[in-house]
Amino acid sequence: MIVQKSDRVLTCYRIGDPDGAFPIYDAEGAHLYPGRWNTHTSPIIYTSEHYSTALLEKLVHANLVMPANQHFIEITIPNGTSYEIFQTAAHPGWDSRSESICKSFAQDWFEASRSALLIVPSLPARLERNILINPVHAEAKNITHTMPEPVWWDKRLYARTA
Repeated sequence: MIVQKSDRVLTCYRIGDPDGAFPIYDAEGAHLYPGRWNTHTSPIIYTSEHYSTALLEKLVHANLVMPANQHFIEITIPNGTSYEIFQTAAHPGWDSRSESICKSFAQDWFEASRSALLIVPSLPARLERNILINPVHAEAKNITHTMPEPVWWDKRLYARTA
């Protein structure tokens, strides 16, 4: 658990429905439907370090049925923002079907407000990273994002072959 400060501006991406129940840049969905890295009491904003990773994460969670009207936002994290990197070697089994290791680690991170960001591996793309944002951390107010833009899905990404 080593908290560091970024030495450059970071960019990450998030995909969602701008006409949905919640804004794209919002933690309410994670509150209602917790993911691998959070519980109902630790709503976070899931983002990906790269646009392609955000697409892959969305495909994995959509079970090959892509919701309509998906848009992306580009998120800008200012230089000097605090972050922590989840060390997979220190947490054997983090990638198991049971999400308890990830949930427990991130819950502690969230409750202690150790940093604004938690950088974690992408499960479907292990060399890529997701950036989890603690929206109640004091530094979160400095994070900005673009207006939503349409995602154009290449049908080959989720087409089933006969």
